[in-house]
Amino acid sequence: MSDHGFSDEERERVKEAVHERWQEIQPGELSSRHTEQRRLATEMRSVIDHLVATQAPEEALRYAADALARLAVEFDIYPRGRTYEGFAEAANAGGDLAALFDHSPLIGKANPLAPPIEISIEDDRVVGRVTFGAAYEGPPGCVHGGYLAATFDEVLGGAQSLGGRPGMTGTLTVRYRVPTPLHTPLRFEGELDRVEGRKNFTVGRCYAGDVVTAEAEGIFIAVDLAKMEALKAARDG
Repeated sequence: MSDHGFSDEERERVKEAVHERWQEIQPGELSSRHTEQRRLATEMRSVIDHLVATQAPEEALRYAADALARLAVEFDIYPRGRTYEGFAEAANAGGDLAALFDHSPLIGKANPLAPPIEISIEDDRVVGRVTFGAAYEGPPGCVHGGYLAATFDEVLGGAQSLGGRPGMTGTLTVRYRVPTPLHTPLRFEGELDRVEGRKNFTVGRCYAGDVVTAEAEGIFIAVDLAKMEALKAARDG
């Protein structure tokens, strides 16, 4: 990794701060409501996985659809709040880890659309571990390329934050080397390559075992905090 203009001590402080945000919340640290929210998302994730490949008869499908329709009506009576803040916002804005990440469409354990991806920092790399199920299929038996790109965006978005001035995605280029299999533990690795002014340059790879299935390069543009607050205010308004 090239010199990013930070001392070793400063880089370590940034890395520790980012790593702390990604530490897994232990069950005892969750409220009972949050625990149930995660459990509901897990069950919904299972329903989704079964639905996309089920051979269930019409009667079973009708029963399930009616049950979910009743559940949707029950939820209609409750007010809706904010959904989630993505990594770029979280890296700039601080706050409770669960509130920041648990509803993310990629790493959120309370979001049934998320695989979810497990994130960690290992040396100077951000590592994402995930197994994509049937709901994420593109080519037969393989992960849809769009989900691979989104995962790279998440992992590289974490890697660029190690430079100390996290930003938003400017460009993301993905090279699909070989098909990436479903139902297989995958490892995504992302690194900060260099910093040039407001631009954070990152590189990443996806592994299925020892095989590199895809590679990516991303450029992230550091965002003024005032602009970030304006975006949040517009959303919440």
